[in-house]
Amino acid sequence: MENRTESPTIESLQRQVTELSTKLKWYEEQFRLAQHKRFGASSEHTHPDQMELNLFNEAELLATPPGEEAPPETITYERRKKAGKRDEDLSGLPVETFMYELAEGERICECCGGSLHEMTTETRSELTFVPAQFKVTKHVRQVYACRHCERHELQTPIVTAPMPRPVHPGSMVSPSLLSYVMVQKYVESLPLYRQEKQFERLGYKLSRQTMANWMMYGAELWLTPLYEALKAKLLQQEVLHADETTLQVLREPGKSAESESYLWLYRTGRGVSPIVLYEYQRTRGGEHPRNFLSGFKGYLQVDGYPGYHKVKNVKLVGCWAHARRYFDEALKGAPPEMGKLGSVAGQGLAYCNQLYAIERELAPLKPKERLEKRQEKSAPVLEAYQKWLKQQKSRTLPKSLTGAAITYSLNQWEKLTAFLEDERLELDNNRSERSIKPFVIGRKNWLFANTPRGARASATIYSILETAKENGLHPYNYLKHLFEQMPQLAGPLSPEALEPFMPWSEQLPAECRMPQSK
Repeated sequence: MENRTESPTIESLQRQVTELSTKLKWYEEQFRLAQHKRFGASSEHTHPDQMELNLFNEAELLATPPGEEAPPETITYERRKKAGKRDEDLSGLPVETFMYELAEGERICECCGGSLHEMTTETRSELTFVPAQFKVTKHVRQVYACRHCERHELQTPIVTAPMPRPVHPGSMVSPSLLSYVMVQKYVESLPLYRQEKQFERLGYKLSRQTMANWMMYGAELWLTPLYEALKAKLLQQEVLHADETTLQVLREPGKSAESESYLWLYRTGRGVSPIVLYEYQRTRGGEHPRNFLSGFKGYLQVDGYPGYHKVKNVKLVGCWAHARRYFDEALKGAPPEMGKLGSVAGQGLAYCNQLYAIERELAPLKPKERLEKRQEKSAPVLEAYQKWLKQQKSRTLPKSLTGAAITYSLNQWEKLTAFLEDERLELDNNRSERSIKPFVIGRKNWLFANTPRGARASATIYSILETAKENGLHPYNYLKHLFEQMPQLAGPLSPEALEPFMPWSEQLPAECRMPQSK
């Protein structure tokens, strides 16, 4: 018998063409999006036209209705005198004044020979920088004895003058130097090897290993008890935010140096004293937020990562910034010739933008009034958006960028609409993303942690410094105050003993607070 291969049918060829076209469109979208991320602007801001859902009715919305007289055209302008911004910027700085005067014998008029008097002054201001410098601080205390007892008694009492306890016994490090090293790395993102070179130029060779040991000692002995006290306060809140990002730890048991570990972020919401805590963990497993947040009950605002479902006794709140970002990326991946404002992605973005516009409008209101206005203004937009999503889902390719955006909103719907339940809830999780950004920026400079112990110390130091910044404290001055005063405490570092050192404590000295900008 003669072997014959069966010829493909027209239907199978058409299916193949459709599948290949779909794949090609997907790859083109991914290529355009990648190009935009590499070369385009990173901002997700949109044109004001995209704030309006009715994208093609600007003329009808703005024109004067028939039968009404158009309002007269008016042009107004304001003319203001310069406010002297430079003087305002310098007002919070210490001032050193140099006076220049003529000698007594030079105060003679060259015209008539009479004496000159002080008529007025001319002033020139300069901004002077005082470079950092090392100096040695010697702590010398007197030891006293009784001469009478030395001569006539069997024992002589010895009395030693009190002296402040050091931050690190047996070490040369002072509270100021330890604070400076920490702030330079964790606020200014200056790695230890660069600090080593900087100190060498200042005249003292200080190895990065020594600085690392100092920081871990300070974090474990003094900052960890404060971290635990802050965590106890955090778990008492009713609204929290969470996020996570990658961290590379070189010497992690059972893992290669190239593998990824994670830094988890937990922070308070609006309307309370800010607390920002980081925790290092080996993996991204949902058991880590479950364990960290054990005892917390309330709302937890997160992104769409399913690991947070393991946290018990919480109501998860979604993030509209992520929902919006999917549509924004779909627009960036769309062909240039497509009418972007009128596309499906453009319409989805417009719904998200309208919700943000409502939130900005409601921001000045009192909490209870804000919640009522959300029901009045945001709820109808959400209802229309959900109906639109269901209509578009069947018309859009699921694997396209626009299809992924639609699927995300539908899958996250219960979490995305939870902000209607409580006035303290926010539209997105940007509060967490802003708090994790300092670590992400720092990671680009120092790249990795060496050991798990170092990663835990880094998480602790970041927590104290970011919480201090959020509470309006000067990071260096606050750390210096902690390292000067905490070693002087008698007894264990209990939460009660640490209360005066909390970032919101009114007992903190004035120099711990950032100067108010004018």
